[in-house]
Amino acid sequence: MNIGLFGYGKMGKMIEKIAIQRNHTIVAKVDVDTREVDYTAMDTAIDFSSPEAAFNNIKSCLEHNVPVISGTTGWLKDYDKVISLCKEKNGAFIYASNFSLGVNLFFELNSYLAKMMSQLPEYRVSIEETHHLQKLDAPSGTAITLAEGIIENSDYKGWEMEKSQDQHVPIISKRIADEYGTHVVSYENLVDEIVIKHKANNREGFALGAVVAAEWLNGKKGVFTMKDVLNLG
Repeated sequence: MNIGLFGYGKMGKMIEKIAIQRNHTIVAKVDVDTREVDYTAMDTAIDFSSPEAAFNNIKSCLEHNVPVISGTTGWLKDYDKVISLCKEKNGAFIYASNFSLGVNLFFELNSYLAKMMSQLPEYRVSIEETHHLQKLDAPSGTAITLAEGIIENSDYKGWEMEKSQDQHVPIISKRIADEYGTHVVSYENLVDEIVIKHKANNREGFALGAVVAAEWLNGKKGVFTMKDVLNLG
């Protein structure tokens, strides 16, 4: 495939490396200073830009009939607009808060555990996420997705940063150097604690998942998720 990259930071460069290894061609590298973009050369686009740029990048791709994958977080106030535009243009779109194949399996495990724990209200849940110092948003999109998985399968009503009300999932965000992303979901009562954890050892898993998603989306129409890509039902 001919792939256009939107955002050419550390993730964009890693995606480029993985895509070339998988015999794809990078036909555009769109970053902050880019003024002109040739959409006609693209079979698909992958967006790992910034929260400020993501919506316009995705919108432009859909308007030019380019299927687009977005792993940028922090722009979701405009998500419904993207979905409407994708349907209007008969386009193709996948958003994921995290494209790591392992994380998406972790999402499924989290939802399954939440369903079981909903029968045991004496346990209190919490989420902790740790990322590198340059991460722009907090909590991470992955942590929010984990919280949503818990809320959908329990009596919790929402999520909050740090301490929370009884019916809200607390999310604790930490930023330290040289951390690619660790997410921990804990259920604790007076006598014990149940913990599930995912730790990324490098960025390669995120990049590989994005390229795999782009390969899967090629030739399709509609709005999809990584559950579709991984056939998780």
